[in-house]
Amino acid sequence: MAATFENLLYDLDAATGILTITVNRPTKLNALNAATIAELGQAIADARQDARVRGILLTGSGEKAFVAGADIAELAQLSGPGAQQASAQGQAVFRQFETSPKPVVAAVNGFALGGGCELAMACHIRVASENARFGQPEVNLGLLPGYGGTQRLVQLVGKGKALELLLTANQVKADEALRLGLANHVVPQAELLDFSRALLTKILSKAPAAVALTIACVNTYFDHGGEAGYTAEAAAFGQAFGTEDFREGTAAFLEKRAASFTGK
Repeated sequence: MAATFENLLYDLDAATGILTITVNRPTKLNALNAATIAELGQAIADARQDARVRGILLTGSGEKAFVAGADIAELAQLSGPGAQQASAQGQAVFRQFETSPKPVVAAVNGFALGGGCELAMACHIRVASENARFGQPEVNLGLLPGYGGTQRLVQLVGKGKALELLLTANQVKADEALRLGLANHVVPQAELLDFSRALLTKILSKAPAAVALTIACVNTYFDHGGEAGYTAEAAAFGQAFGTEDFREGTAAFLEKRAASFTGK
């Protein structure tokens, strides 16, 4: 049974296996405070352990903001050591989304700034509404991103553009985010959740073990470099051959029928 949350909505569709996690602080534009980050950590831990959860949709409440950033009033009270600890805690939580063997799609509705942009980037795929805005405005406050923004933004858009966005604090509109590779898709606000669920549903129609292994191999490349990535891919390729899903997938292909995967 999932924990009860104050700042999140946690809704599992038992029929599809899609869990929707909604950051729910609408009066604060869903800004991330320490309590919300802790709840995100609990939510993703629960989701990863719950066999009923097959995929995760992450979004923010309302139409104005996915997550508009960190709670600045709370940040202003931190000391240097306290800020370092908060950064490490946030990084650990976001890493749990990034390394989840179950696919995670961010439905970005409105502002995804600071920690919100970092949270979206930790998800495997980002779908943006037409009114979405991405950005890392930390230098405006005399800060820098603390939840992985300096690392993941480079991975997604390249070093030069990442440095420009990090150093200017410029916001990126949805169409530019799509062009840069920061967003995978841009859709009208009214279609955002349905489109995101449809995309996740398509992924969930594939072999779960193969999906999980693919996510792990991609992360290995970015964590450890090309050689480690190739080694991990070869090992995962061999591992996939030992699964029931491989036997079912190949049989279905040869028999010209739809595969029925079990995740084994």
